[in-house]
Amino acid sequence: MNYQDFIWDLGGTLLDNYETSTTAFVETLAEYGYHVEHDAAYQALKISTDYAISQFAATIKDFRHHYKANEARKLATPVLFEGTKELLEDIKRKGGRHFLVSHRDHTVLAILKKTGIIKDFTAILTSENGLKRKPDPASFFYLKDHYHLQKVLVIGDRLIDVQAGHAAQMDAYLFDTMQQLRKFIEKEDNVRRNQT
Repeated sequence: MNYQDFIWDLGGTLLDNYETSTTAFVETLAEYGYHVEHDAAYQALKISTDYAISQFAATIKDFRHHYKANEARKLATPVLFEGTKELLEDIKRKGGRHFLVSHRDHTVLAILKKTGIIKDFTAILTSENGLKRKPDPASFFYLKDHYHLQKVLVIGDRLIDVQAGHAAQMDAYLFDTMQQLRKFIEKEDNVRRNQT
């Protein structure tokens, strides 16, 4: 394989959670008597939770707490993007390793257990590891140093994932679908085979 180690983002990359998070966000705002269009909330959350809150709920006391509680209830049944399990297993079977870097807290572990993919990861970093948030590359350097990463591909759905990967001098892929990602990895493998 061209890539040996894969660093994944969770939400919007492995986990199809933006729709769930948007529903929770809009419903939480409604509880406070505020209305926001679904698409506006969705786009804001794609940037970050902090950004969405600053845009639509900056003056609402304890909004983050209530929103996160609503979101956690809705995420009780997490949904992976189609083809996620198969791609993780294929890469692992070929000797690749998977790592996860998420801004979320320890609830990441419960999500990964429920989806049945926790076994595929060599290491999982969450906000509780105390490392700086992406786009700072601190978490990627931590993994590189502790797990001796080689031929790394960073995979995430936001620009901050790509920026963090590049800052750590790693290749990065802006996620769209598992099918497109699989094609990209296979194409890179074919290019490398043809060069040797």
